[in-house]
Amino acid sequence: MSTGDSPLRLAAPSGTGWRLALSWLSGLLILAAVVLVATRFTELEHFAVLLRQAQPLWLLLAFGLQCLTYIVAAAVWHGALRHMGSHRRFWSIVPLGLAKLFTDQALPTGGIGGTLLVVMALERRGIASGLAMAALLIGMISFYVAYLSAVLAALAVLYFQDILDLYMIGAAVIFVFVATGIPLIVLALRRWSVHSNGPGKASPMARWLNHVPGVATLLEALAAAPARLLRNPKPFLQASLLQMMVFLLDAATLWVMLQAIGAPAAPSAAFAAFMMASLAATIGPMPLGLGTFEAVSVAILHLQGQSVEAALTATLLLRGFTFWLPMLPGLLIARRELRRHGHTTRKHTAS
Repeated sequence: MSTGDSPLRLAAPSGTGWRLALSWLSGLLILAAVVLVATRFTELEHFAVLLRQAQPLWLLLAFGLQCLTYIVAAAVWHGALRHMGSHRRFWSIVPLGLAKLFTDQALPTGGIGGTLLVVMALERRGIASGLAMAALLIGMISFYVAYLSAVLAALAVLYFQDILDLYMIGAAVIFVFVATGIPLIVLALRRWSVHSNGPGKASPMARWLNHVPGVATLLEALAAAPARLLRNPKPFLQASLLQMMVFLLDAATLWVMLQAIGAPAAPSAAFAAFMMASLAATIGPMPLGLGTFEAVSVAILHLQGQSVEAALTATLLLRGFTFWLPMLPGLLIARRELRRHGHTTRKHTAS
């Protein structure tokens, strides 16, 4: 990573401002369309009534569950670093989850921007770039292992509820390719980056990738990740269990939202709705999952017996807590990390 450039600048090529604005606009329009379609099946006043009767204690519990998701996410990185012999204060890593969430959602870079931001922040905390990238690789692979396991469990729930159909199965098949393909591609990138070190050794693929904005920096960090640390199954197993806990906490938040508005449901129903909505947001064409997540969540909850207004109200409350509410602190933490990185860089340059 060039010490003079921020990961946000490296990950976001020039001229993408209008694409970023268009992606947000299109997602918001789809979300508005979902709300409008839902209101065709019920009275708008019902939504207002459900929102007004939301119990504060349940909402407070939802907030606590979401705070736990970031603590558990930090435990993934902290545990991976600890297995590598790098011991750092746990609570100093927790804010990085919010910063990565904001960067990945604000910039359409396929996660490169958020990854580079976290690597930079860990380096500033005294962790070698190779160890930082190895920790993030463990986090990424364990994320998809847990994600795929959770989706299969959700499909089983829908099957036993006699709701599972061919469209859901087809979406799950597509997701299997995504969940296995992304880690394989990243590991292949690492292999190319390792074998392309030194003059004249770069393959045509590696040379082409080095011209993609942000990818050259990512390849450098990938090459620095020690291979011996990635062959240890113990941190992968521990990280996968923690990643599964994050999905369970998010699904529990949806279940709490249903309780808050007086529309109780089985925990398994909320879990299935959340995982299928997440799946749709992952493989769907809409950026950030805006509209896609909400539509599928409402549909699955409705198929499980919830009214349309209750399903939509609970889903919008969930998205408020998981998507919109963390954006501002994520922005502030990301800016703080970049500012500190710039200050450190200037000190090193001056010395």
